[in-house]
Amino acid sequence: MRLLAIIAATLAIMSCAGPQGPAQTPADALMDRLSGLVEEGKIMYGHQDDLMYGHSWKLEDDASEFVQSDVYAACGKYPAVYGMDLGGIELGWTHNLDKNDFDNMRAAAVAHHERGGVVTFSWHPRNPLTGGDSWDVTSDQVVASILPGGEKHEYFMTWLSNAADFMESIKTADGQAVPLVWRPWHEHTGSWFWWGQNLCTTEQYKALWQMTYDYMVKDRGLTNLVWAYSPGAGGLDAALFEERYPGDEIVDMVGFDCYQYGDNASYVSDMKAALDITGKFAKDHGKLMAVTETGYEGIKDAKWWTSVLYEAVKDYPVSYVLTWRNACDQPTHFYAPYPGHESAEDFKAFAALEDIMFL
Repeated sequence: MRLLAIIAATLAIMSCAGPQGPAQTPADALMDRLSGLVEEGKIMYGHQDDLMYGHSWKLEDDASEFVQSDVYAACGKYPAVYGMDLGGIELGWTHNLDKNDFDNMRAAAVAHHERGGVVTFSWHPRNPLTGGDSWDVTSDQVVASILPGGEKHEYFMTWLSNAADFMESIKTADGQAVPLVWRPWHEHTGSWFWWGQNLCTTEQYKALWQMTYDYMVKDRGLTNLVWAYSPGAGGLDAALFEERYPGDEIVDMVGFDCYQYGDNASYVSDMKAALDITGKFAKDHGKLMAVTETGYEGIKDAKWWTSVLYEAVKDYPVSYVLTWRNACDQPTHFYAPYPGHESAEDFKAFAALEDIMFL
């Protein structure tokens, strides 16, 4: 009887204390870390495909080490954020649209995570209605066709399954899921992708986001995804930014993609305008903010890093700034310096700034 009384008393105490909250997910942990870095005034630098290839090299398939990097070669540090793209995973390809081995991508994501970095994925899926690529905008019925009730809905759900399988498989050796910033359906404010502004209605775009979220989180139970919403900066205003926003319940981070095509002053002006819009929205909605893609192809200014990019972002609470890739097969298509490039010394100075974070 005494034992029963003790058990009853213990249960009563536990009941009064209330149930413990759910364990922190990998996505929650990453959000906490990113928020803390923003509070410290840190801006992480990122580079797309940094560990897969560079200006004059490409990683071999089935690689065992992920140490080569144009960024590291130029400044002696790795980017804090490492971007990759899932394009091709939907069809079960072994390599993505940029000819990167998916096994290498998985291993590189783990390696970068264990190095202390952040991993982000975009997705340029094929066109599920026409069979073309992401840039095939010959039909404005693609999104409609993959939503529930559409002729390609069941087919497209296999694509989401393949993407979920891959992101779920990115785990450390002890089975811990690697947190990922996941950025689907980006640059929708333009009309160069089949999910773009003139290719679907506002309601259809929001439904596409919701369907993607519901499948990956509710159906598949993925807990390692930080969901990022990122329109293009061209012609962006507050109304356009918010028009197709999927909702606070399914978005964790807001950002934008902005490239330099003209002079430095125009780029800085465009960046600050987009940062003003995005920053206000992020503050009003309690979201993190990032410059999810940017850069100046060929970096035709020796002081671009400290006098242009840094000047554009330094006064904003930006989580990270990611510059695009250095193509190994296109000599003029690069967005980070390599040893010997005219901006390499300025890049070192940029990497040494107290508020810019590399690894």
